[in-house]
Amino acid sequence: MSTFDNPFVVFVVALVVQWAAAYAGDLIRKRVRPFKQGERDDFDILRNAGLTLLGLIIGFSFAMAVSRYDQRKNSEEVEANAIGTAYLRADLLPASDASRLRDLLRKYISTRISFYEASDERQAGSINADTQMLQADLWNTVRNAAATQQTPIIALAISGINDVLNSQGITQAAWWNRIPGAAWALMGLIAISCNLLLGYGEHRTNIFLLVLPTIISISFFLIADIDSPRGGVIRVTPHNLIAQQQTMKP
Repeated sequence: MSTFDNPFVVFVVALVVQWAAAYAGDLIRKRVRPFKQGERDDFDILRNAGLTLLGLIIGFSFAMAVSRYDQRKNSEEVEANAIGTAYLRADLLPASDASRLRDLLRKYISTRISFYEASDERQAGSINADTQMLQADLWNTVRNAAATQQTPIIALAISGINDVLNSQGITQAAWWNRIPGAAWALMGLIAISCNLLLGYGEHRTNIFLLVLPTIISISFFLIADIDSPRGGVIRVTPHNLIAQQQTMKP
């Protein structure tokens, strides 16, 4: 699990680093290079420009995280629909194959629900291994049926299982689609620079040096929380898969 999978770690690290940057700027103003006459106006323009840029980047990053969250939600809905369609099309197979296919699909949807509810990548890795085994069994079942009866009706059942397999791949791709680490690094550097400027531009050391780092850290927490599929508070709940599972009881 990377650092960005845990939004609480992101919040603490961002808060400490930005506080340190703000106080470092304050110390630089006091002990290294105080303001000279006429520099204050130019400095205020530079600081305001930096804060504006930081606000824009945080907004863009938030939009990126939300779009990825929506992608994961949509893939869950697509996966539930694909499994439901395949379950209905099992009736197109011979009786023995249809019964086996339904049993496998009931096991498969339980495994997929477990994937969404897994709390860490190690647990998800074990679930993915079970998923691959079930996918092989599903495909072998419809392939054996097609070997004995090559008809358009059987082809519909095969198409349904193919959609099930494809939807799982789309879901996995959506869960891997995260905000790049380089984007986090650049956003963090800009935040540190802005807090350094904030501390340098203060007339005296006060509690207000803590306000901006706290606000930015809360923003980072929210972005990391939405962007993290498993480590955050805001997660994709498999409502559609659970509802579909209720309709597949024997």
